[in-house]
Amino acid sequence: MLQKGEPDGGTILVVLTERGTGARVYERMPRADGTRAWQLSRREDPDNKIELQEWLDRRGFQDPDLWIVELDIANGERFIGIN
Repeated sequence: MLQKGEPDGGTILVVLTERGTGARVYERMPRADGTRAWQLSRREDPDNKIELQEWLDRRGFQDPDLWIVELDIANGERFIGIN
């Protein structure tokens, strides 16, 4: 867990990596029909890895209710229902 937020109403970001590389950030975003779906919000730039961490830090600072969860596993998208 990179950041722990509000237990009942915080936004959730899931950072997926495989062996610490190729980070992808997914966020549950509202849809027109009122449901929420996982959407790719950000990808790690292999030439500027610090940029993603800075973005996560800004998001966490702007929203203290934000949860940031990291999964370092192969094909992490399967855990959030994206194949």
